[in-house]
Amino acid sequence: MKIAFISDIHGNYEALKEVLKEIDKANVDKVYCLGDVVGYYSQVNECCQALVERNISCVMGNHDWYLASGTGCPRSKSANDCIAYQKKVIKDEFVKWIQKFPVYRFENKVAMVHGGWNNPIDEYLHEIPKDYFSQIEGKYFVSGHTHVQKVIHFDKKVYCNPGSVGQPRDWDPKSAYAIFENGRFNTYRVEYDMEKVFALMDKAGFNDYYYGSLKVGARYLQKLE
Repeated sequence: MKIAFISDIHGNYEALKEVLKEIDKANVDKVYCLGDVVGYYSQVNECCQALVERNISCVMGNHDWYLASGTGCPRSKSANDCIAYQKKVIKDEFVKWIQKFPVYRFENKVAMVHGGWNNPIDEYLHEIPKDYFSQIEGKYFVSGHTHVQKVIHFDKKVYCNPGSVGQPRDWDPKSAYAIFENGRFNTYRVEYDMEKVFALMDKAGFNDYYYGSLKVGARYLQKLE
C-alpha cells in the first residue's frame, strides 16, 4: 500500500493544492493529515473543503484544538490573532468536522499523532532520544508539529515527520510531504504561489509579520526583508 502523509497545513491552501497535485501524480492509495489544518493563514475553509472532499483522515493538532475547543494558544499572541480571525470565517460544518478528530491513529501499520507519544497534541519532537520508541507498540511512527521534515531510523523502528505543508520551519520555503511504501518513507518538497498567500493575508487585515517567514522557511515569524 502506498500512503501519503501531510501535516501543518495552517490555512495555506495555495501550498496544499500544489502538494495534493503531486500526491495525485504518485497514485497513492491513502492520504493522512497529521493535524493543524487550521491556524496562521486565511484560507481555512478551502483547506477543510479539500480534505473533506478527498476523505482525508486527520488527527487533532494543537491549532485544531485551539479553534475547536475555544481555549486559545497559551504561548503565542500571533497564533491567537489568526485563530480569532478563522473563528469568524470558518463554516460551522468544518468546526464540527474538526471537533471529531482523534488524537491518535494506528492504521496500515503506522502510528500517527500530531505532536509526540507522551503528549499527542503538543509534544515537540525536535530531539528524539534513542530509546524513545522502545516501549511504544509498532514499527513505523509519524507526527508533525515541529514543521521540520526528517526521517530517523532507530533499532528496528522508523520515525518520519513529513514537514509542514503550509509553514515550513527548516529554512526551505517549499511545501513538504512524505510518501510511505514497502516500509520506506520518502520525503518531498514542492513550490507554490506564496505571493497569493501574502495578498490574501493583507486583505484579511494581517501585515507581513504574520507571513514573512514563509519566504525563507524561518523557524519564527519575521517581517519580509
